[in-house]
Amino acid sequence: MNDDIRVPEVRCNLDGGESLGIISTDEAMEKANELGLDLVLIAPQAKPPVAKIMDYGKFKYQEEKKLKEQRKNQTKIVVKEIKLSVKIAENDVAYKVKHAREFLEKGYHVKFRVFLKGREMAHPEAAKEVLEHVWPMIEDISTMEKPPKFEGRYYNMYIVPKK
Repeated sequence: MNDDIRVPEVRCNLDGGESLGIISTDEAMEKANELGLDLVLIAPQAKPPVAKIMDYGKFKYQEEKKLKEQRKNQTKIVVKEIKLSVKIAENDVAYKVKHAREFLEKGYHVKFRVFLKGREMAHPEAAKEVLEHVWPMIEDISTMEKPPKFEGRYYNMYIVPKK
């Protein structure tokens, strides 16, 4: 902006869209000062670089406004975690699956985790069996993004709602 521009000539445009063509940087600075505006380098990598005569404060404000609008329109993915154990009872599985179905209907992603304690680590396939038992109960409303996988002391399965 203004004094930071170190190139001999620039392709200069006015804020309204009018083009002044390729002129020296000093000439462009004089024109900007004459109008009481700033000379802002828009495309420094172009040959010759493109500069625009505009109100820099207004430009920054509009850029920030665009960024806020983009952030507002982003969808945030909510991941709900449901913890199970190897020795979980059938009615407890049904209860946890009921909650998972509610989460999936709301559009949340669900991560099932089976924690292996102590000697359960000797038989991690038992944890995989628990997750494989859970999957048929929710496969009608969901898609398995990551199949059951052993990670550290956990067996994880990642489920997303069907589109």
